[in-house]
Amino acid sequence: MHVIPAIDLIGGKCVRLSQGDYQRKTDYHDDPLEMAKRFEDAGLTRLHLVDLDGAKAKKIINGDVLQRICLGTRLTVDFGGGIQAQEELEKAFSLGAHQVTGGSIAVRNPSLFDAWLDTYGADRIILGADAKDKKIAVGGWEETTTLELIPFIKGYYQKGVREVICTDVAKDGLLQGPSFNLYKEILQELPELKLIASGGVSCLKDLEVLREIGVYGTIVGKAYYEGKVSLEALAQFEEN
Repeated sequence: MHVIPAIDLIGGKCVRLSQGDYQRKTDYHDDPLEMAKRFEDAGLTRLHLVDLDGAKAKKIINGDVLQRICLGTRLTVDFGGGIQAQEELEKAFSLGAHQVTGGSIAVRNPSLFDAWLDTYGADRIILGADAKDKKIAVGGWEETTTLELIPFIKGYYQKGVREVICTDVAKDGLLQGPSFNLYKEILQELPELKLIASGGVSCLKDLEVLREIGVYGTIVGKAYYEGKVSLEALAQFEEN
């Protein structure tokens, strides 16, 4: 199982939100590149980078941070937030992103998302499937749709998506444990899916349970920033 550290960006700084609420923001570090280098130095290889300003603005806002991290580290960066148009996708890749996560765009303009899959392939386009009460949430989680989570994922799996980041918004940033049952349910329906769990990780035990469930990767953010798990422990977990 891949352990994937997260950096969320507002105003060019590392932050975390609680349950996607922009009013419940905690600042953690002024220099995202320095933070990314810490992840790399510990032995981690991937990074989940989210432009929260971009998610609101519907266009990339913190592209300079993406570029600095991609030029300054060897991390495999997946980037999301604000990628709502072809030019934004091309911009993300030109700035160095290895993969791009599309969430809102897959809801609002599925034909364009389908075209991205066809053009760039399933290894570069990740589906972001964020949910509140098993309904898809978009727009930086500020809007909950009527789309059911598992049928939404299944529909895109049938179109070629293989990697999905799934966040239960109710769990995110609370350090109260991930949505284990939800991930079990998804993998029962789609056992070959490369499912990346996001939200709620509070300790190494959570990672052990997720690995037993069979998720492909797990995003870790607040648990590290709040000192609940060390980078060394995360890197060792991935190696083992």
